[in-house]
Amino acid sequence: MTGLIAERPGTTTASELEPRLAEHRRELTGYCYRMLGSAFDAEDAVQETMVRAWRSLDRLQGSGALRSWLYRIATNVCLDSLDGRKRRALPVDLSEDSFAPVEASLDGVLPDGAWVEPALDRQVLPVGGDPADLAVQKESVRLAFVAALQFLPPRQRAVLILRDVLRWKADEVAVLLETSVAAVNSALQRARATLAVQQAAEEPAAPTVADDHAALLDRYLDAFARYDIDALVALLHEDAVMDMPPYAMWLRSSADIATWFVGPGAECRGSHVVPLELNGNPAFAQWRPSGPNGEFEPWAVHALQFTDGRVTRMTAFLDTRLFDLFGLPRHPTPA
Repeated sequence: MTGLIAERPGTTTASELEPRLAEHRRELTGYCYRMLGSAFDAEDAVQETMVRAWRSLDRLQGSGALRSWLYRIATNVCLDSLDGRKRRALPVDLSEDSFAPVEASLDGVLPDGAWVEPALDRQVLPVGGDPADLAVQKESVRLAFVAALQFLPPRQRAVLILRDVLRWKADEVAVLLETSVAAVNSALQRARATLAVQQAAEEPAAPTVADDHAALLDRYLDAFARYDIDALVALLHEDAVMDMPPYAMWLRSSADIATWFVGPGAECRGSHVVPLELNGNPAFAQWRPSGPNGEFEPWAVHALQFTDGRVTRMTAFLDTRLFDLFGLPRHPTPA
């Protein structure tokens, strides 16, 4: 991109800007992901932000203004993208029935772009920093929280993320949105009230330390790789929920999930699995067997939620483009 902008005396030069733009890519991706509810859309928004930044380099006043300038561009890109678009939601909120029986679980398909998509932690969360701030950032990319954000009007969404997640001051947000501090405070109050209503419907998850998460995930992956249904069910909460976009299905109860595993899901037997960290929670990628010589093909990325030592929610995202987005091999060679 350096060829797009000529270097001018007294301005930030292209050679100076390029590495500094790269430094902000991860946090901008996290911001755009919370705004848009889609890791793919977030990547596109950040790319568009970088292009606009290069094209308007002459408007950057002073090296210290780069971060706020990029956020202004990214916010405008997101607002443009959200204009007239329907909100994304969790698959469970998109199904007409309260839950689907196993035999009808694959009957309905959701429209493209209807559901909140997962994001890889290392692509949207900062590395290092204050532990308290990192905890807030981690909570703010959980699937349920990102889905709740989608209920907010776009400008309220931007205000809440900037103020409550990224800790911007009200006057800084007012400058970014070209409005008044009073308008920012009013938007934040309304956004918090709406978010509180949405979060009240969610059952709070008991905090689990990272080591417990890792141990639970190891046990789950071992059972899944062996396709030991009894061992899998032993790790599920009795009221565990399973959904699988793009299908409208969602199952509720460990019994129905077990029935699904030995019925429609039986082709997952013998899969290769790799642990991941998605949306602040344990997760894994799954490749299903695809040939007689031990070949595997990308199948799903599974987001898990643990509460009190058991799995309470499983979402299997069948969009295999996620493998490329997350840097996962399409045809692994397990050891």
